[in-house]
Amino acid sequence: MEQHNHAILRMHCPDQSGIITVITGFINENGGNILYLDQYVDRVNGVFYMRVEWDLEKFVIPKDKISDYFRTLYGKRYNMTFRISFTEHVQRMAIFVSKMSHCIYDLLARHTAGEWDVEIPLIISNHPDLKIIGEQFNIPFEVIPITKDNKAEQEAKEIALLEKYNIDFIVLARYMQVLSTDFIERYPNRIINIHHSFLPAFVGAKPYHQAYERGVKLIGATSHYVTAELDAGPIIEQDIARVSHKDTIADLTHKGRDLEKIVLSRAVEKHIQRKILTFENKTIVFN
Repeated sequence: MEQHNHAILRMHCPDQSGIITVITGFINENGGNILYLDQYVDRVNGVFYMRVEWDLEKFVIPKDKISDYFRTLYGKRYNMTFRISFTEHVQRMAIFVSKMSHCIYDLLARHTAGEWDVEIPLIISNHPDLKIIGEQFNIPFEVIPITKDNKAEQEAKEIALLEKYNIDFIVLARYMQVLSTDFIERYPNRIINIHHSFLPAFVGAKPYHQAYERGVKLIGATSHYVTAELDAGPIIEQDIARVSHKDTIADLTHKGRDLEKIVLSRAVEKHIQRKILTFENKTIVFN
């Protein structure tokens, strides 16, 4: 993919007049060319959200000083929470997987096709079943079995690998293992999970069995950031499919897996594009 030297600001603050003018003025006055701007006002809670991307080719402030300048001039004054990222940094994504291959194959196919500006230098699994995938895509595939007795020790090995490969974020592609709170806190809003139900319904294991027992007419899939509370993190993407009384558990599972692939990939794509802003336990996903 062609690389561009762009800066991306994602921010939120108490809603107040003049914020857009202040931010665009900062960019324009320092030689930046605005390429993308999207904003949203939560009028119920009085919160302003914004994402703006600009070209750094003629920007006069050195890249490593932009955050300091912005914080000093505007961040403190307007009580902003913000993050500035740079597109020239290609993010490095690790995939965690167990025994189901549908999601990981979809992720790797999109990456191989050049759809995403991301690097995938590492796959970690708690089972050896899918080791062939690492060979097929020439990606290191590390098998780290985890039990309740060795969880802390094995997670330490995983963290060491993530640090070794300079991983920016993690995708759980049907990784059937609950991460510890200590692990999750190392990667806040940087672990993306796919849950095979339309959360908050049918949390936990075997949601298709739960859906079948309730006789639902819709099933869904949910991709969310992982938090310490199981299946309760900020939701990034969801989708649904219609089902009927004729569908067996196997039918629900088959239909659901198609949903899981596309919902997870949509969420990963938005994360790669740096188009997600989290606030409390919700996300603002920009177009």
